[in-house]
Amino acid sequence: MSSSTRMALVTGANRGIGFAIVRDLCRQFKGDVVLTARDVKQGRKAVQQLQAEDLSPRFHPLDITDRQSIRALRDFLLKEYGGLDVLVNNAGIFQSGDPTPLHIQAEVTLKTNFFGTRDVCTELLPLIKPQGRVVNVSSGYGFKALENCSLELQQKFRSETITEEELVGLMNKFVEDTKDGLHRKEGWPDPYTSDGLVYGVTKLGVTVLSRIQARKVSVQRGGDKILLNACCPGWVRTDMGGPRGLKSPEEGAETPVYLALLPSDAEGPHGEYVFEKKVEQWKFNSQFYLPSQVTCPD
Repeated sequence: MSSSTRMALVTGANRGIGFAIVRDLCRQFKGDVVLTARDVKQGRKAVQQLQAEDLSPRFHPLDITDRQSIRALRDFLLKEYGGLDVLVNNAGIFQSGDPTPLHIQAEVTLKTNFFGTRDVCTELLPLIKPQGRVVNVSSGYGFKALENCSLELQQKFRSETITEEELVGLMNKFVEDTKDGLHRKEGWPDPYTSDGLVYGVTKLGVTVLSRIQARKVSVQRGGDKILLNACCPGWVRTDMGGPRGLKSPEEGAETPVYLALLPSDAEGPHGEYVFEKKVEQWKFNSQFYLPSQVTCPD
């Protein structure tokens, strides 16, 4: 495989929104598309389904909670392509009505949605080629979680100078506070008022992480014209989103694919949170603005 061959990679792509993103990229992206999944059998089955549609994705296993799995993927990308042009971090988990103790829910969900995504970025962002695109799939539940945080926490998460280390500290503190029964006292959203607020805190972390990463890219590789954003696909009818979702997986894929395929001369968006292909403002407002139709688990 030539290192000049362009390539796009999607995590958590054997079903749902991730699968729909891969399908669209296979149709629109000028280069190879790699579908990744934790379950090898399901990942290969997804590739076969797309091959039956005359599309040609490649498959590589990836468990984003396993650093060795991420590094094996990194080595594959370096050997086969010399890097990558598009990275869509879609992999995530959400359990509705989970009876598991709150602190375990928080720890497990953060391990995948926040720390797994962060580990993928740590290993793969250095491989992004000039004019590359990075899309971190977040959620409107992250906005809802932020709305339900204390004013002090809101100001920290909205800060234009928050560091990755400070954000990691906040995510770890959320787990410890739930374990100690101090989450309400410490200003975190009450998970018992909404089924998705633990998930929402993890996606709040993904959105803030994206803003931090975009700042770093601008400083360290400002001339490479790399664009990195977070987005919400909307409430999608998937195994995770449930049957009442307002969108099909194909509709949910539209905004992530739009960001993944921003033209090479695009100036932005960069470091933004995007919903329905539009930038949502990330600033303090006492009458907090929650984009319509984003109270969703996707």
